[in-house]
Amino acid sequence: MKINHITVNDYLTKSKLPESDYVINPYVGCPHACAYCYACFMKRFTNHNEDWGSFLDVKECEKPISLSRIKGKSVFLSSVTDCYNPYEEEFRITRKILEQLINADCQLTISTKSKLILRDTYLLKQCKNLKVDMSINTLDEKFQSDMDNASSISDRLKTLKSLHENGIYTVLFMSPIFPYITDFKAIIEKSKSFINEYWFENLNLRSSYKYTILNYIKRNYPEYYPYYKQIYIKNDSSYWQKLALEINEYCEGQGLNFKNYFYHDKLVADKKQRNKV
Repeated sequence: MKINHITVNDYLTKSKLPESDYVINPYVGCPHACAYCYACFMKRFTNHNEDWGSFLDVKECEKPISLSRIKGKSVFLSSVTDCYNPYEEEFRITRKILEQLINADCQLTISTKSKLILRDTYLLKQCKNLKVDMSINTLDEKFQSDMDNASSISDRLKTLKSLHENGIYTVLFMSPIFPYITDFKAIIEKSKSFINEYWFENLNLRSSYKYTILNYIKRNYPEYYPYYKQIYIKNDSSYWQKLALEINEYCEGQGLNFKNYFYHDKLVADKKQRNKV
C-alpha cells in the first residue's frame, strides 16, 4: 500500500448525490479495493497510476468544519472512499472529523463496510441526527471475499446489530445487487430485527471494471452469464424493472422502511432540477 499525506483546504465538498448536500471524504483511494467500485474514476483527477486499492492519500486539514454551513443540511461520509478503511485505525482522520460533528445540526449519514466503526460508538451516540449504513449484497462469504477486502459479512451483520443495540439508526444498503446472485429476501430475513431501513441499488457496470465483473461471472457463474450479457451488453433493463417491483411489494408487505436507488441517473437529474427552482 502506497501511503501519502496531503493537505486540503476544507473537508466539506458540495455533493452531487441525490440526497446529500455535502460529502466528506477523509481519504483518497480505498484499500477495500471493491472489484465493482465506481470510485476508481478518481484516478483521473488525482494523478495516481497505481491500481485502485493499492494507494491511499490521507487528508489533513487545519480548517475547522463550518457547522453554520451545514446547519439544516445533509452530510454524507463518505462517497468515494471508506472512511473506516483499515488505515483509519492508525491515522484517525474520521474520528477527528466526528469529534467536530457531534454538535452539528445536520443530517449525518456514514457509509462503511468495516467493523472498525464500532471503535467510535461513543461518538456516534452523541450525534443528533445520524444514520449508519453498511453495504451487504450477499450472505456468501466466498463471494464477498472475491469482491472486496472489507469486513466479512458476519462481521458487518454483527456491527449493525451492535449499533442498533446502542440506539443508532441502522441502514442495510443492499448494494450493488448482482443479478441472480443477490438474494434480497434472505438478507432481509437475516437482519430485519436490527435494521431501521433498507436501501437498494443495482449493479452498474461501466469503465474499466465492466469486463472484469463480466469475466468473473463467466468463470464462476456460467449459468448466469447469458443473462448478464443481456443486461450489460444489450442494455436490457427489464430485469431491473421486474426486480424493483418485487422489492417494493415485498418490503411494503413486510412493513419495512426502504428506498430504491435503482434509477440513480434520474434521481441526480431530479436533484439538479430542484436546485434550479
